Amino acid sequence: MARFTRVMYRRRRWVVAAWLLLLVVLSGLAGRFGGDDTTDYGTPGSESSAANDLLDERFPDASGDTIEVVWTADDVTDGGVRSRVDALLRSVGRGDHVAGVSEGPPSSDRTVGFATLQLDTWDMPVGSTRAILELAEEASGDGLTVELAGNPVQTAEQGEVGSEGIGLLVAAVILLISFGSLLAMGLPIVSAVLGVGVASGFIALLASLVDVPDWATSVATMIAIGVGIDYSLLIVTRYRAALGEGLDPGDAVVEAAGTAGRSVVFAGATVMVSLLGMVVMRLPYLHGVAFGSALAVGVMVALSVTLLPAVLGFVGRNIDRLHVPFVETAVPERSLAHRWSRAIQRRPWPAALGGLLLLLALAFPATGLRLGFPDAGNGPESLSSRRAYDLLTDAYGPGRNGTLLVVADLADGGDLGDVDRLRNELAVTPGVASVADPIVDEAGSTAVLGVVPTTSPQDEATEVLLRTVRDEVVPNAVAGTGLEVRVGGLTAGFLDQSEAIGDRLPLFIAAVVGLSFVLLLTVFRSVLVSVKAAVLNLLSVFAAYGVISLAADGGWFGELLGIQEQTPVPAFIPMMMFAILFGLSMDYEVFLLSRIREEYVRTGDNSGSVADGLATTARVITAAAAIMVAVFGAFVPSDQVFLKLIGIGLATAILVDATVVRMVLVPATMQLLGDRNWWLPSWLARWLPTVTIEGPATIPDHHDEPAVERVAA
Repeated sequence: MARFTRVMYRRRRWVVAAWLLLLVVLSGLAGRFGGDDTTDYGTPGSESSAANDLLDERFPDASGDTIEVVWTADDVTDGGVRSRVDALLRSVGRGDHVAGVSEGPPSSDRTVGFATLQLDTWDMPVGSTRAILELAEEASGDGLTVELAGNPVQTAEQGEVGSEGIGLLVAAVILLISFGSLLAMGLPIVSAVLGVGVASGFIALLASLVDVPDWATSVATMIAIGVGIDYSLLIVTRYRAALGEGLDPGDAVVEAAGTAGRSVVFAGATVMVSLLGMVVMRLPYLHGVAFGSALAVGVMVALSVTLLPAVLGFVGRNIDRLHVPFVETAVPERSLAHRWSRAIQRRPWPAALGGLLLLLALAFPATGLRLGFPDAGNGPESLSSRRAYDLLTDAYGPGRNGTLLVVADLADGGDLGDVDRLRNELAVTPGVASVADPIVDEAGSTAVLGVVPTTSPQDEATEVLLRTVRDEVVPNAVAGTGLEVRVGGLTAGFLDQSEAIGDRLPLFIAAVVGLSFVLLLTVFRSVLVSVKAAVLNLLSVFAAYGVISLAADGGWFGELLGIQEQTPVPAFIPMMMFAILFGLSMDYEVFLLSRIREEYVRTGDNSGSVADGLATTARVITAAAAIMVAVFGAFVPSDQVFLKLIGIGLATAILVDATVVRMVLVPATMQLLGDRNWWLPSWLARWLPTVTIEGPATIPDHHDEPAVERVAA
């Protein structure tokens, strides 16, 4: 790393030019060859996915998503109302990607009517949906109200996933306070902005190879901003400290990269490993999220160890120029963090137990976490999708918004008489409100039955009905016939995915935790430190799950955040949060432990190295955590409930990790363990490769006894 950094420093003009050229080239390639955002939320191998595949094959013009047009008036059968509705349906029928329009019967009191727009795609462009929303708004008035429902409408109404601008603005303020210099503050910001541009180009090209959801770029960008500023913050801090020790700029850059730079490489690797763990779930849309986010983190790591040393070569000793009055850098040995660490270390047992109880208290509500998929019924009443949902529920029953699609394949035998018998069996099944007449394709090889439950899509009774239909009703009805029947639809698809994620989640967690443990063990060469890091990171993630559960339950806390009623939590949110948070928590763990270990190698004093390590990293970790909280908090104002939950969970976990875990539990537990922190059996030491990130000095491999021997580099 030292030799590499020296090259970056000496060839700084070429390095800066190379990154700028890369940005320009990627922007051009992304515009020319970049793929479109696609989102396939299906679960490979599930029955609902098989049903959808059959619909795509046999009903190609009617295999896409749908939009419900819902209208209400004193009498929807009135001639004047009918003429306006007919004109609206003709207009929307000519819209982009609208394959057909089918009108349903009016409600029993003739106050509500609806029509279904069949789309030819599952990825309706937002602009096309907004055009239909505008037509509906223009048609409303003079006693007629028109609303729209459906996933494309919810997507069009959700607006921006988050605000990267807010995150950058808050980051600039925090960096200014931390560094006390406009120039020092600007380096991480400029690096992050350049990194986001490069990462966005890579993700656009990635979209031509794998499915990338429309929100994946925003998630990757927010992670990139957070880690990019964190990594630059760490390196610049060490650079300033090296200058303060009397080193010339070139040696200071090498010193910063030889210590903080190594930590950045290792921390970035742990984040990437954690993010790529999402691939274990085998859900296509998560592949784009995992690869895109990991790419963004990799770009930020590369920037931190190449471009940043080059730019520091231009800055030299002027790093503290443009100083901000009244902002001073604390001396580590006299800082508040040093005094805080000493106070915790004097009473480690109460601190450790208190911190542990607090995390467990925050995590406890997670035992009641209800997994499911929020729908338009959980949105605010200010949205057309929510109003349309309520109109359909009141007029046609709660199950109208969660129709099950029973797809019967007649290609290998069976006839329409068998389909009629199946329909009759479904109609008398408890929990079924109605069954539509079968729709048959032109070849007569496939029939589709729409089954409307008596309960809402989120009701547990709907899940029970789905299992009953699949396991009992359908097998009994088609026994002895040639029909092959699959039950699909959005509600069935969501339930299948929740089940698949639940089944694979233990494997996913084991993979991420196991690989992270091996990385920590290899670098820090300590069994107890690695185990402790993994356990504390798990606790901070579970604490975030508990806060999400509280928010999703509604009540005063949920209302404070804009969640008015009890809401299920999508199964992919806890899984995705775990991947993101476990990796980011490892960042802070690496920053802190690498500095503690560095001091321990130098002095052999466990207690002093813990206090000194905390004192020298507290400002960096606190600033980095505050930036992360602000970046992820930008999700919370979203109108979409699941985006609120993501923002709440990510911000909570980062806050808890940087305060309770790093400032209380780490110093307390390391004080209690003493020199045993760095214990490593001799047999394991012989198997592990020697990899160091904390500087030129290393701890020898023979740690069966809790003693310290220092070896010169």
